[in-house]
Amino acid sequence: MPNTPAHADRPSTGAQPAVSTPEATERPLHAVVLPAGAALTDALRAAVEGDGPAVLPLSPKLPPAALEAALTALRPTHVVTADGVRRHPDGVGVPGDVAVVIATSGSTGPPKGVQLTSAALRASASASLRRLGAAPGDRWLCCLPPHHVSGLQVLMRAWSSGTEPIVHAGFSPRAVLASGADQVSLVPTQLRRLLAALPPGERLPLRTILLGGAAASPQTVEAARAAGARVVLSYGMSETSGGCVYDGTPLYNVDLKVGGDGLIRIAGPVLFSGYRLRPDLTRARTDGRWFVTSDLGELAEGRLRVLGRADDVINTGGHKVVAGAVSAVLEEHPSVAEVAVVGRPDPEWGERVVAAVVPADPDAPPSLADLREFTKRRLPAYAAPKEVVLLSRLPLLPNGKPDLMALKRASYK
Repeated sequence: MPNTPAHADRPSTGAQPAVSTPEATERPLHAVVLPAGAALTDALRAAVEGDGPAVLPLSPKLPPAALEAALTALRPTHVVTADGVRRHPDGVGVPGDVAVVIATSGSTGPPKGVQLTSAALRASASASLRRLGAAPGDRWLCCLPPHHVSGLQVLMRAWSSGTEPIVHAGFSPRAVLASGADQVSLVPTQLRRLLAALPPGERLPLRTILLGGAAASPQTVEAARAAGARVVLSYGMSETSGGCVYDGTPLYNVDLKVGGDGLIRIAGPVLFSGYRLRPDLTRARTDGRWFVTSDLGELAEGRLRVLGRADDVINTGGHKVVAGAVSAVLEEHPSVAEVAVVGRPDPEWGERVVAAVVPADPDAPPSLADLREFTKRRLPAYAAPKEVVLLSRLPLLPNGKPDLMALKRASYK
């Protein structure tokens, strides 16, 4: 029943609007170009609590051209770096209720600025802690970049729990294992590397692993659970203040449905208040109170199954292949440690299905014929990969997700 909405454990929110777009610009916006650490964390906390300007967190690791593109598109009033604070030319403030602006990837065009209010961020953190049953005083580890919503929400959950977050400047499996944290958010690649670093026979010291950002293989999830951790699968995005669907069911006060176009739609108090300086784009992505995602999904008995991104559909020989569905199958192959599936131009097929694979044993990698046969047991023959690229490690974005744009470039090896 793809059009039957799934509701959280309370009555429907009725005619609640998807976003609010106040015209007044009442609050300065500081682009904070600092690494993960105390200075960035303090700026974010002051923004959320209303004691400081709104914050646009940007990684200092951005290439100069990418940083300049973000500043040009998002027009902060000030720029904060290790050298101090300077006014930014042509800067524009934000509506008074906006606390944080998250810059989305600009790999396919100018970056978008997702405006999040304190109320939305707090609603997300509260609903997350409620679902997880997290106790006051639990320690949260932030090893995802606070420049992205996934890392920001770890900070929010910690503050809502009455504790200071443990912040790591990057991801180190050994540092995670020694952190003393109770709860952590990871992406699947990080979890696989964490399990690989766990000494034989030892158990994971983390009580809960909130796993999101990409589809996770059942083997990885089961291995983490066998090692003693509770693994909760999270689905969400910047526009929903991070994860808003856990293990397929929406969080408190969140509604979801799948439209006739197959796209997942989300409503509730966790939604963003619009794209910065882009009312046209805001209108295009909202339908009444619903935010229209770019993800394809199915709802069965109130539980969501994410099929993959609509823009990651590969058109090969007139057939449409959801890249995420192929990845999910290949992740179950015993010779595959990590995999990402993309489409590359093909003179005969239009696009060909390409599997980028990190072998479980580099000395015994899976063959193309083997992976094709494995795929065809679960999916139509046209979905089977026509090319396999063997890698020692998948290229990753700063948020830990596979860099699909890099993998789509035929020159990437």
